[in-house]
Parts: sequence; structure tokens; C-alpha cells
Amino acid sequence: MYTDPLLARIRSLFSPLSPEPTDTLPELGELEGISAVLFDVYGTLLISASGDIGLARDAADQTTLGSLLDSADLPAPASDDAFADADALIRAEIKTEHTRARARGIDFPEVDILSLWQRVLSRRGIRTSAQQLRRIALEYEARSNAVWPMPGLAELLERLHGRGLVLGIVSNAQFYTSQILEAFLGSPPAALGLDPDCSAWSYQLGVAKPAQAIYRPALDGLRQKHGIEPAQVLYIGNDRRNDIWPASKLGMCTALFAGDARSLRLRLDDPDLVGVKADRVVTALAQIPQLLA
Repeated sequence: MYTDPLLARIRSLFSPLSPEPTDTLPELGELEGISAVLFDVYGTLLISASGDIGLARDAADQTTLGSLLDSADLPAPASDDAFADADALIRAEIKTEHTRARARGIDFPEVDILSLWQRVLSRRGIRTSAQQLRRIALEYEARSNAVWPMPGLAELLERLHGRGLVLGIVSNAQFYTSQILEAFLGSPPAALGLDPDCSAWSYQLGVAKPAQAIYRPALDGLRQKHGIEPAQVLYIGNDRRNDIWPASKLGMCTALFAGDARSLRLRLDDPDLVGVKADRVVTALAQIPQLLA
């Protein structure tokens, strides 16, 4: 089924997960004039054991560099580097990169994880091909964050696309995020109706949510390609700070996805979120068509 060996590896790395119920009640009802739907990924389209992309959390268990390379079918270093804490190495690089970005005025920076892994390995004299480097990054993410499609994902995308809605993604992500979706759903996001011109991925922009800047390329694409303004867009995500707050400020309608206790982020103690409320609340993907006239 998969011509890309990385897609086949994704299918073997992850096992089925089920969402954990929340105490949140749905708040449904049609929203008038919606022509496009933009989605978050982790915790919304994908069940996430950590509740977010793996880079956004502290790793719970130590992974040695040698075991990580072995999982990617690469020989372990002959030196003590084989026993080095891979978690500590990559997180040190992330911290350094974030510090540099903030010094340039980026409040919510994002990294390209491939460049950081290449830096970690090159310093230890470990050479890899581009495909091997992608494999290492994927193996690490799988250890940090188990994921699985949210129930009803394929059916939802097919239904909304069939109704003529423009679909897109705005998500904190890495290169493997779109490949994970492809491996699970059998087609790349664009073939599922998710317009790449109306999508934005944090690692490509160097900025992460809740920065409004990550949303602007998707909104620009909707306006320029389809003539759709922010008020005609429904944004769906599981985090009041990262999803509902910035999307609301940009003029979009919002729906809080409260379908999994692991990823629901209400952040009730955040003073910045006083008065921030989603227009609708859904507890299952199957409820989303009810919001759309």
C-alpha cells in the first residue's frame, strides 16, 4: 500500500488508542455563513497520548542515543555517545534554538526538528542520509507521543469536502505530522480535501501557536484563492490558548474540541483567557457537520 517506507514504519510504530471522555457538554447549533473549516491536528484530528506534539512536552523516560539509532536500523556509536541521553541532547538544542529566536523577537518560536537532529548527530561524527535522518526524528516522536486517528476522522473529512467546504490545517507540527495523517488515512492531506494553500505548519514558519502569525498564511490562502474572509471560517481545536484565543482575535468562528481528556486544554487559571469562549463546543468529530448550515 505504501511506496514511502516511512509511511509503512508509521503504521507499525503506533497502536490503536481511544479518546478518554471529558465532563464537558457539547454546545451545538448551526453557524451561518461558514465556507471553510480549519483544523488543529494533535488532540483534535489525532488522539495524542501526551495531549500535544511530542516536542511540546517533557519526555517521561530516558532514551539513549544508541537505542534510538538502533530503532532506526543504524549502528550505535562505538564511543560513550551510545549511552548519551537522547532526550537531553535534543531538548538542549530546542532550548538553544528557542532562545535565539526569542532574541530575534519571536515570542512563540518553533524549530525544524530535522535540522536539530542533524546538529546533534554531526557533533558526534554520525553521518546519515536524508531518509535516515527523517527516520530518527520519527522514531523519537513515536517514543514521546503515541497518536491515532480520532474516531470518525476519515468520514468527517469526506463529508465536509463533499459538501463543498474548503478545508485546511493550522497546527503546531513537524514534517512527520502530514505523513502520519497520510499513513493513517491512506492518502496525503491534499487528496483528502485539505487544501495546502489554506494550511500552515509551525515548523515551516518558525513560529508556533498561540502566535497569530501562524494562522495568517491559511487566511491569506482562503482569501486569495477562494474569496473567503475570516468571518466565514470555522477553526476547530482543543486548546483555549493555542486555538480559540488567536483564532477569535483574527475574526474566525471557533469550536472547542472537547473529545479527549488527555488533550483538552481549558487553562482556566490563565489570566489572558478571561472572557475567551468558543462559539461552539463539540465532544466528537461526528458533531461538527451539525454546526454547518
